[in-house]
Amino acid sequence: MNQESIWSARYRDAGDDYLFGTEPNRFLAHRLDLLQSGRTALSVADGEGRNSVWLAEQGLEVTAIEISAVAVEKARHLAAGRKLDVNFIQADMLAPGWPPEDMHNAFDWVVGIFIQFVGPAWRDKQFEVMKRLTRPGGRILLQGYTPKQIEYKTGGPSAVENLYTEDTLREAFADWEIEELVEYEDDVDEGKGHKGRSALIGMVARKPE
Repeated sequence: MNQESIWSARYRDAGDDYLFGTEPNRFLAHRLDLLQSGRTALSVADGEGRNSVWLAEQGLEVTAIEISAVAVEKARHLAAGRKLDVNFIQADMLAPGWPPEDMHNAFDWVVGIFIQFVGPAWRDKQFEVMKRLTRPGGRILLQGYTPKQIEYKTGGPSAVENLYTEDTLREAFADWEIEELVEYEDDVDEGKGHKGRSALIGMVARKPE
């Protein structure tokens, strides 16, 4: 089963509920002042729209990329209910030839919230795509789980190699300015998908001008 089928089945099984809730990720929301220093934002692997819709509520021009058609439809419904305009695109961010040329260096913010559905072999490609989307002087914001999350079992992948460490992110963004990199634990309440004590890591990195 491919990634589109896997994720569409998960989102479909949630029915009218939102698998990860409809509120934004807390790490993202707590950086509102910094986010408003930009005008455009792209949310990758956006799911059912909770983060992209919130970004639009803050006045940013938002594009969202998501592989699952089911999730995109639910995200559009969420945005419409709040009378917000988000450019939702169904696409595989790891597909050959993606992103298209007109999206290169286009966004002040590129946001990836719990996008740890790939292992190390594909993670470099994932990060390279995000870097390509970010304009010079723009930023990437990441939120993910650390390996300790395997003990908590409150969300995220079961493959420890998919999870981030500080060293992983410092190496991946060695050519960028890492403005914030924090590893911590918190109680997460994001729908049924992420619920309970969690081992987290968050990063904000700025692309060289």
